[in-house]
Amino acid sequence: MNKDRKNKLSVSLMCADLMNLERDIRRLERLNVDYLHVDIMDAKFVPNLTFGPDTVNSIRCISHLPLDIHLLMEHPSVIIRSVDIREGDIVTLHHECKDSMLENIAFIKQRHALVGLALNPDTSIEEARKYLPYTDVVLLMLIVPGFAGSTMIHGIMDKVRKTREYLEKKGYDNIRIAVDGSVSHEKAEMMAAMGASVFIGGTAGVFIKGKEIEETVPLFYRAIR
Repeated sequence: MNKDRKNKLSVSLMCADLMNLERDIRRLERLNVDYLHVDIMDAKFVPNLTFGPDTVNSIRCISHLPLDIHLLMEHPSVIIRSVDIREGDIVTLHHECKDSMLENIAFIKQRHALVGLALNPDTSIEEARKYLPYTDVVLLMLIVPGFAGSTMIHGIMDKVRKTREYLEKKGYDNIRIAVDGSVSHEKAEMMAAMGASVFIGGTAGVFIKGKEIEETVPLFYRAIR
């Protein structure tokens, strides 16, 4: 990770070649991406299953890159305590989950990781306001979460601008805005201008069909610089 970069790229491993995951991780290391984004799903909060704690911990063993752990789960409490969380990671909980947010936030902070607060497309920043004093990153979902390759919801990018305005008005200028879901280079550039600074790169921006990541990652950084 390049600590001098203002805007960060977090590459979604859900979109990588899962049969050659270590190979792709090594390539991403050589490209010096900022984070490896890992989605942990429970088939209840969203209708899909992805990585589990054992896989995430195995990724940790082979890579020095910080992890951006996104828990798309109704009850993340058990799983979050099974994952090797380290200083510099981002660990993101959904405002809509059913567990105690404050207990999980306290656990993340004990591990010296950054606390992420994810909002589904229909959830406003106002609804999650009581957690903002403990939040480092607000993750805006630009798609209905669950599957890679989904189409961005029409008009959803304006939520980036509105969220940034809200955070500044309420005195939370320090909170970063992350965006996830069909983030292309062109849309990333637009959202960077709106106030986003962490970009989840998947099939639309990094693992683009017919292109190598050695081409797409530098183009992504050029778009958000």
